[in-house]
Amino acid sequence: MSTLAIIPARGGSKRIPRKNIKDFVGKPIIAYSIEAALQSGVFDTVMVSTDDREIAEIAKKYGAEVPFLRSAEASTDLSGISPVLLEVLDEYEKRGKFFSHVCCIFPCAPFTTSDRIKEGMNLLMDNKAQSVLPVVQFSSPPQRCVVIRGGRASMLHPENSKVRSQDFEPLYHDVGQFYCFTTEAIRLAECLCYDYTVPLVLSEKEVQDIDTPDDWTAAEIKYQILNG
Repeated sequence: MSTLAIIPARGGSKRIPRKNIKDFVGKPIIAYSIEAALQSGVFDTVMVSTDDREIAEIAKKYGAEVPFLRSAEASTDLSGISPVLLEVLDEYEKRGKFFSHVCCIFPCAPFTTSDRIKEGMNLLMDNKAQSVLPVVQFSSPPQRCVVIRGGRASMLHPENSKVRSQDFEPLYHDVGQFYCFTTEAIRLAECLCYDYTVPLVLSEKEVQDIDTPDDWTAAEIKYQILNG
């Protein structure tokens, strides 16, 4: 079995310009994902898929391979993650390199650790699963969510208004840090949950969305508190 870590990092980013290489607590944020992948010790190859030469140079500086640049077709705002992964696999196969297992690690995920990546890959292989999906439980029950329509707030499910929080089934969401797959599963369908997807449950302290400048500031503060 041969394993591959793919870190997808295109150059375009509208909400946070140059997000993938922006300084985060002293180094480009993508460096954290590269270092976690390398330190996990579970990959034969750690590569960055990018259309941007500056990102490619920074990625190589921190130890990742960038054997080819991403195509324009896989670098648009609307490009999903599956075409990127498939393009990488196809390009490696043209060069005579084949991988049985793949981990997609996002470039703006500084809370991702080598231990969690290793745990995810071990779960994938030990269970002979199609994928592993890191998740975190919603901090408040989504069953009590409120919608705003026509300037008025109302419960989407009013029948849940008197149900105790502890009586709701726990619900989880994707943490957006990394996914583990078999290559066969990636080629099977463009999805995260297959017939056999194993969850990897993370705690709130391991998770932080970084989609806006405010998210970025909050993430830096949280990171420094946890690693100070």
